[in-house]
Amino acid sequence: MDLKLAGKTAIVTGSTAGIGLAIAERLAAEGVEVTITGRSQAKLDAAAEQVGKSGKVNPVLADPATTEGAAALIAAVPETDILVNNLGIYEAKAFTDISDADWHHLFEVNVVSGARLARHYFPKMLAKDWGRIIFISSESSLVIPEEMIHYGMTKTAQLAIARGLAAQTKGTGVTVNSVMPGPTRSEGIIDFVKSVLPDAKSDAEAEEQFFEKIRPLSLIRRFIEADEIGAMTAFLASPLAAATNGAAIRAEGGIVPTIA
Repeated sequence: MDLKLAGKTAIVTGSTAGIGLAIAERLAAEGVEVTITGRSQAKLDAAAEQVGKSGKVNPVLADPATTEGAAALIAAVPETDILVNNLGIYEAKAFTDISDADWHHLFEVNVVSGARLARHYFPKMLAKDWGRIIFISSESSLVIPEEMIHYGMTKTAQLAIARGLAAQTKGTGVTVNSVMPGPTRSEGIIDFVKSVLPDAKSDAEAEEQFFEKIRPLSLIRRFIEADEIGAMTAFLASPLAAATNGAAIRAEGGIVPTIA
């Protein structure tokens, strides 16, 4: 399917691996010139080579989780048609062990990074009457995981920002949406699963036990592949999704049991 994205530009944060990399590859394959970001030059170079196989790529060494990093990215790319706020971190930690510093760190990386960039790019999109902002949230925004409540809080906050911005797009060609992936096969996921299921004897057993014990509401009973989220995000970024605005799109394998 031609998503009618040829000639557009995009920024995908946290795009050197996993979901971010998959989104960047999908957009590049549709003819979008994609700016990818990362904190490690080596990983950024490797990701640029990978995305470059699909289309045009512009690697920028910057960390939007910091004021300086966001400023560096904005200086390198002052305008964009599409902004995908994918940068995020997670960890399993008992609620009583989550320090003030942990709360602040996850909020800064997962929430403030996207708000910083939207604050710059959103007015420019409104001025030219076209643009897409997409926050990569999580099913944890609605089904808060007891093993990482602080992470769930940040994902809920992303939904709030996206919806609030969408309310300001009335009558324009700009849309703001969120995507809620479920547990996705990406860098570090098996290490995370083994941290909550230390008795699993293999990666396959860890995955099976995860959906039996930790995410039993999943209907697909497997990790989502990063490219599945990439495909959903690319569609939302396209002109074909112009009627979808202010939405929180579920791509979580059926974990969320209610209609939302």
